[in-house]
Amino acid sequence: MPKATDYSGHEDKALVSAAQRGRMPAFEELVARHRDKIYARAFSMVRNEDEAVDLSQEAWVKGWQRIKQFHGDASFATWMTRIVINLCLDHLRKQKRQRAESIEQLSEEMGGVERQMPVVNVNPTERLERSELRARIDRAMQQLSTEHRVALVLHEFEGLEYKEIAKRMDCSIGTVMSRLFYARRKMAVLLAGLKKDF
Repeated sequence: MPKATDYSGHEDKALVSAAQRGRMPAFEELVARHRDKIYARAFSMVRNEDEAVDLSQEAWVKGWQRIKQFHGDASFATWMTRIVINLCLDHLRKQKRQRAESIEQLSEEMGGVERQMPVVNVNPTERLERSELRARIDRAMQQLSTEHRVALVLHEFEGLEYKEIAKRMDCSIGTVMSRLFYARRKMAVLLAGLKKDF
């Protein structure tokens, strides 16, 4: 029985190569290295811990299934980030459709729907200024519409160009520019208001 290889010292490139040869432990090492980043990207888009866990797990399953398609044009982490972003966009589109259908149904039942303010969760245990600032940015992001938040994440965090964002969000470049403008403006207003609390 061959001894299990310890992959912890290997570079990502070597791990990918081993995973492409069907070595699951090599892929598991990649998961251990990058799972936090992939989860964080999912969470930044869907703003829900359970959904982010599900979507990042789904991304890893897809990553394993498609590992042979990885050619190393970008880093493995970038490739996985693209997979999770696409899953999040699909998830958000599906959610939007379901919401639209349930709002129509509710409208018919109640003869109109009142807009509800988003709920802002405050975590009182955060004491460090840095985590406090992160929490405040998080709360501000939570108050953006899904379209504005996704455009902001794709542009500011993923560094995608307008053309690529337009393709992924299935809208025009002008719409992307408009969403980014409003998202940035709203973030500036929300964070300016929060600074006074420091």
